[in-house]
Amino acid sequence: MQQDLIARARTWLAEDPDPHTRDELGGLIEAGDLDELAARFAGTLQFGTAGLRGELGAGPMRMNRSVVIRAAAGLAAHLKAKGEGDGLVVIGYDARHMSADFARDTAAVMVGAGLRAAVLPRPLPTPVLAFAIRLLGAVAGVEVTASHNPPRDNGYKVYLGDGSQIVPPTDAEIAAEIDAIVSLHDVPRADSGWETLDDSVLDAYLARTDAVLTAGSPRTAEVVYTAMHGVGKDVLTAAFARAGFPAPTLVAEQAEPDPEFPTVAFPNPEEPGAMDLAFATARRARPDIVIANDPDADRCAVAVPDGGDWRMLRGDEVGALLAAHLVRAGARGTFAESIVSSSLLGRIAEAAGLGYEETLTGFKWIARVEDLRYGYEEALGYCVDPEGVRDKDGITAALLVAELASVLKEEGRTLTDLLDDLAVEHGLHATDQLSVRVEDLGVIADAMKALRTRPPESLAGLAVTGAEDLSRGSEALPPTDGLRYYLDGEYRARVIVRPSGTEPKLKCYLEVVVPVASASGLPAAREHAARTLAALKSDLAAAAGI
Repeated sequence: MQQDLIARARTWLAEDPDPHTRDELGGLIEAGDLDELAARFAGTLQFGTAGLRGELGAGPMRMNRSVVIRAAAGLAAHLKAKGEGDGLVVIGYDARHMSADFARDTAAVMVGAGLRAAVLPRPLPTPVLAFAIRLLGAVAGVEVTASHNPPRDNGYKVYLGDGSQIVPPTDAEIAAEIDAIVSLHDVPRADSGWETLDDSVLDAYLARTDAVLTAGSPRTAEVVYTAMHGVGKDVLTAAFARAGFPAPTLVAEQAEPDPEFPTVAFPNPEEPGAMDLAFATARRARPDIVIANDPDADRCAVAVPDGGDWRMLRGDEVGALLAAHLVRAGARGTFAESIVSSSLLGRIAEAAGLGYEETLTGFKWIARVEDLRYGYEEALGYCVDPEGVRDKDGITAALLVAELASVLKEEGRTLTDLLDDLAVEHGLHATDQLSVRVEDLGVIADAMKALRTRPPESLAGLAVTGAEDLSRGSEALPPTDGLRYYLDGEYRARVIVRPSGTEPKLKCYLEVVVPVASASGLPAAREHAARTLAALKSDLAAAAGI
C-alpha cells in the first residue's frame, strides 16, 4: 500500500510542469509523509456546485497546474465528442494566486486540441466571463476563481455555450474524459495561438447594464462600497458612473485586488468580521446603503442603517426586495430560487401573477429555468438580467439595489420600510442558517447519516410533519444530498440540511413564517421568529451531533 502510494506520487511528480509544486511534492516524498501523501492522492477533485474548487498544492486532490491541464483536456475532449472541436472557448480569471497561470494553461490546452481560445485581458468579475460566452458565440467558457473561499484556495468553473454552468450529466462526461488521460505528456499544449481580448467585451458588458435599470429612474443613492480585496471595484464604479449614480465611497483598505485578503479571515461578506471595515467607513460617510461584492464580484451584499449603526441584510431579504422592485417595474416571466431560499419569493410572484419555480442549490440550476426573468439564492447571489448574464451577477444586482434605494429615498422611505411592507402583506418570513465549518469532511458525513438514521420527531417544540430525503430525487428536483423537514403549526417552519458544494461546511437553512396583521405587530412577530429560529438551531445541532 505504501509502495503504491509512493509510486503514484512519483509518477505525478515526473509529469508536473510547475517547479513549485514539484518541489513541494518531492519534499513530501523525501520526508516519507505518508499521511499527507495519502490525503493528496485519495482521489481527484470533483465538480461540485461551482465546478472544481480546492486548496492550492501538489497532487490530484489539490488545485495546481497538473489538475487544471487535465481538466482543460477533459473539457476539450468533451467538446470534440459533441462535434464542437473547432469552436471558441473563452477564459476568464480572478486575482487569486495562480489564476493567471491556470487561465494560460487552459488556453494552451484548447489550442493544442484544435479549438480556438480567447482570454479576457486581465482579472475581471466572473459575470463578465459569463456574458462574454454568449456575446462571442463561444461553445464553452472557463472562469478560474474560488469566489469567496479562503486565500489558499482556487477553483475552475466550466460553462457551456448557453452561458450557464455545467450540470449532470455533463460534469460526469467531462470527468470521464479527464480519467481517460493516461499521462500529462499525452496532452498537447500550444505555446501560442490564443487571443487575448481587448476591452471591447467589458465595454459591451457595461453597455448591457443599461437594460437592468428603468429609464428615467432616480439615481441619487449614496453608497459605501467594498470589493473585499477582489476584482469588482473598477467594473462596479464604471457601471455606477455610466448609470449616473454618485460615485461610491470606497473602503480603501479593501479596494484593490490582493490574493492574501489581509483584512479578513474569510473574504465572504457573510462571514463574521468581513464587513467591519465597510461599517467603519459608513459611520464616517453616512451613506444610504453599504454594498459589498465578494472577490470575483458575482455576489452582492447589502447593509442598511439600523438603530444608529449598520445591519447586514440577509440574502433572502435582498432577494425579496429586488423581486418587489422588479414587480413594480412591470417585470414579466418566471421568478426562480434555490430550495434553500425563502418561500417569500413564491408569494411575491403569486401575488403578481408571475411564474415561480424552485431548483436545486446553485445558479447552474436556476439559470436553466424556462422564461426566467429573475433568480436568486440566499447566499447573496442574484440574476437580474438573465438575457445578458445567465449566472449570478454582483455588479448588475448592485445597480438594481442602488436604483431601488434611490426610488425609496425620493419617497422618503428606506429598504427597511419596504421589508416591513412585504412582511405585512405576505407574513414575516424570517430565515437563519446554522453553518458548521469542519476540518474533517467525515464530520459532515456522520451528521447526515445521524439525521437519516434517527430523524428528529420534533424541532423547537414543533412536530416534524414531513421529512424528505432529497437524495432520492422527485418529479420536480433531481437527486441531491440533502434533507428537508416541514414542521407543524401556523408558522410554516421549514428546515433544510445539506453539505456545502463549495466549502467544507454543513449548512442548515431555517425559515419561520409569522402572520402579521399590521405594522404595529412587527416587533412582536420578529421576537417570536427569533426565539423559534434559535430553538431550531439548538435542536437541529443536537439531532445532527454537531
